[in-house]
Amino acid sequence: MIEVTLETIQMSLVSPHRIVVLKEIDVERYLPIWIGPCEAEAISLRLQGVETPRPLTHDLIVNILDAWNADLMFIYIHELVDNTFYAKLVLNVVGQEIEIDARPSDAIAVAVRLDVPIYVSEGVMDAAGVIPEDDISGAKKDEDLSVFRDFLNSLNLDDIATD
Repeated sequence: MIEVTLETIQMSLVSPHRIVVLKEIDVERYLPIWIGPCEAEAISLRLQGVETPRPLTHDLIVNILDAWNADLMFIYIHELVDNTFYAKLVLNVVGQEIEIDARPSDAIAVAVRLDVPIYVSEGVMDAAGVIPEDDISGAKKDEDLSVFRDFLNSLNLDDIATD
């Protein structure tokens, strides 16, 4: 399993599609995953520290886990089949490890609320990970990720279905 961090959420100005970008820790490799606008908003609200007057769906999941004394240990994006990513919530429930199937976007929204690690399988990262290329001078784009942003901007978001 490869640990990743949430790097950014990219938005299209002409369509409702969003891309969450995960970054491999200590390596310049990124995993873009298409997500819906509601899930993108749920993730963004939490990252910005915005409090809502009533629990959103992902807050409700956190409340249920808490009420049942279930601890979310981590989330795991484990498979990519026909351009669809699959994830799991990995829970500790009274000492027993339980895996719950989830869409990656929902799993990430819960993970950011509980500040738990996000992991990706090596197979998924090898199949869908993106490594920014060297620029013309041979230097890596470490500071500004402009090569990666150019890649994202070149994608046609209107032809992609959400997870």
